[in-house]
Amino acid sequence: MPDLADGEMYEMKGSGAKPYQLKNIGGVYSCTCPAWRNQSTPIEQRTCKHLRKLRGDAEEQARIGGALPQKPAKTKADGEEDAGPPVLLAGTWDNALDLSSWWMSEKLDGVRAYWDGKQFISRQGNLYHAPDWFIDGLPAVPLDGELWVARKSFQRTVGIVRRQDKPDIWKEVKYLIFDAPAAGGPFEDRVKFLRDGVAGWNATFAALHDHQLCRGVDHLREELGRVEGLGGEGLMLRQPGSKYEAGRSSTLLKVKSFRDDEAVVIGHEPGKGRHAGRLGALTAKLTNGKVFSVGTGLSDKERANPPAVGAVISFRYQELSDAGIPRFPSYIGLRTDGAAVVPPPAPPGPVAPPAKLAVAAPRPAGGPAKRSFECTEDGTAKFWEVWMDGKDVTTRWGKIGAAGQQKTKTFATAEKAKAEYDKLIAEKTGKGYVEK
Repeated sequence: MPDLADGEMYEMKGSGAKPYQLKNIGGVYSCTCPAWRNQSTPIEQRTCKHLRKLRGDAEEQARIGGALPQKPAKTKADGEEDAGPPVLLAGTWDNALDLSSWWMSEKLDGVRAYWDGKQFISRQGNLYHAPDWFIDGLPAVPLDGELWVARKSFQRTVGIVRRQDKPDIWKEVKYLIFDAPAAGGPFEDRVKFLRDGVAGWNATFAALHDHQLCRGVDHLREELGRVEGLGGEGLMLRQPGSKYEAGRSSTLLKVKSFRDDEAVVIGHEPGKGRHAGRLGALTAKLTNGKVFSVGTGLSDKERANPPAVGAVISFRYQELSDAGIPRFPSYIGLRTDGAAVVPPPAPPGPVAPPAKLAVAAPRPAGGPAKRSFECTEDGTAKFWEVWMDGKDVTTRWGKIGAAGQQKTKTFATAEKAKAEYDKLIAEKTGKGYVEK
């Protein structure tokens, strides 16, 4: 049986009536069977009998044989995920602290990667499968840095480093090093250790990230404007003489500008956890038609009585993704200038229970029309469409702006096709998809 190409899907008959779907996305193989879904290991380490049957035992063993590194001992409460590597995390500048004489560098829009002396590990403790030629020359000591392609290329970077098949496109990536966690001493000594080491490591794809002394708030804002004008994300400021410590620290601060915009509320997403039974996020649409979710910046009172569908809200965000979706949007409030870009909104009312928010009313039998839905998940705007043609039910899905994938299933009767049509819509709306 042939292997799966990147982006390809294969259906395999299981014990139930519905076949399991096997996929290869960037070298990470998955299966919809419970045995694959219920494993506690990271997705790139999972396998199941269906994948072994498709690819062969030897191929699967070779694929997952490079197991993830042993994670550090648990530092959180029982039942929570294990901690990742002991990285230094930044706080946010309060616009008041004098940052004169702090060390200033560009905040890279890449993927944080901790080099443990043998391999790259994410903040969550997962392995990045870098090719041997990429890591050749790196020292057997811990390093802290960023896997980075270019400004405004975050999604491209993620798409490369999450692959498990170690492709040649890793040649686009650089490992920019900004600290040496195990070197000890103040920050200036650790930078000297890196500067002396980089010259002799002969690591083709690694470089030392540049730092300069901040001369004051005017210099800070000038440099911030220059970096953001080039498409950069912002700045990082390091306190002089500071030590490397695991966890959030006030000795490392991030400085970024945020942009404001407005959008129309088109739906309410039910909350989870402590927000169960009230609003979790607002589904909003920009004037260009892009749909996204705003889940932060809302008070408990606003979650209990959220802006009504049709209301115009103001929000703050960091930048736009490649698909034109605001990254890290945060709610500011209802627009109060009185300008009407939509009909005046109805007075806000309490959020309906999550179960009612999720269910879409089925269309009448006998040829329902094509229906289109959208959802923003993990910062990615997605679409999903479904329609019927006699006994056939066709679905199409993917990222907004892309062609997506399409699948058609044929049923014994039109009634069974209609039942599947309604079931699929209920499932999607239950996952937060909103009908256009």
